[in-house]
Amino acid sequence: MAITSIERRRALIAGAVALLALPAWARTDPPGRPKPMVQIWKSPSCGCCKDWIVHLEANGFATQVSDVGNAAARKRLGIQDKHGSCHTALVGGYAIEGHVPGKDIQRLLRERPAGIGLAVPFMPVGSPGMDGPEYGDRKDPYDVLLLAKDGSARVFQSYR
Repeated sequence: MAITSIERRRALIAGAVALLALPAWARTDPPGRPKPMVQIWKSPSCGCCKDWIVHLEANGFATQVSDVGNAAARKRLGIQDKHGSCHTALVGGYAIEGHVPGKDIQRLLRERPAGIGLAVPFMPVGSPGMDGPEYGDRKDPYDVLLLAKDGSARVFQSYR
């Protein structure tokens, strides 16, 4: 039985629709490729940190969590207190401070710019982990900063 061009076209469209339904990390990473490991330091009682970890895992990252607080990790990684937040992480040689979206971490690992890493200072409502139902529809504007070794920072991505 021969497949008609219409049947072939329908199969291709169905396959494309199925592919688009997958999260971005599943479309770009070959099967069997390990997920980037994010090492995280946080307070054992912080709920928003737990929500950020869930966000990372949903966006293609593996996580290793230490519930010992993050002040020592922040200092060791060279992040100034003015860029601080409630959790600190390390992935691919870069520091991550605060509620940085997974897609920005993916971009960081893809582009590999010079710098310490990324930070979302404080805890802006609407950022990953700070976007639960208890915040309603509130979304505060915030910037993801690329931190330089000299202590300066520039905007890596804005959310308005």
